[in-house]
Amino acid sequence: MEVLSNLIEAHVFRIEDAKLYFLLLKRRNNESYPNLWQMVTGAIEDKEIAYNAAAREIVEETGIIIDKLWVVPNVNSFYSHQKNKLVMVPVFAAKTDDKIIRLSDEHSEYKWVSKNEALKLLAWPGQRKSVEIIYDYFMNQNEFLSFNEINHFKIIK
Repeated sequence: MEVLSNLIEAHVFRIEDAKLYFLLLKRRNNESYPNLWQMVTGAIEDKEIAYNAAAREIVEETGIIIDKLWVVPNVNSFYSHQKNKLVMVPVFAAKTDDKIIRLSDEHSEYKWVSKNEALKLLAWPGQRKSVEIIYDYFMNQNEFLSFNEINHFKIIK
């Protein structure tokens, strides 16, 4: 079986009053997985580096500019029965101070939520695991985790 890695998952967050909030987006009802709450997701374009795809997708889906970007020490995976391939999805965390979001056509709503609300709203176990890891790293300053900050990402349109 072939392994495919052409998607990204990016968890946008902000910290305010010593609390961490995750940005969740609700998919439009005419999209695949209608009305599903999710973080920023998207496809890696031809010859694009995964972390640049994450930065680009964040801008395209939210209109915000991120301050910092990290690689989360977690890779999500799923089996695509349509393609008969195992899909590996790198995970990123992105910090912003922006609160106002300009949604793309893919989404109908957004909200900033606590870790516990994110865990309730996200459908897939791997996405919930990423929320736990990100929260633990930034709020508990867990030194056992290794987040690599990407200082040279760029957004190519």
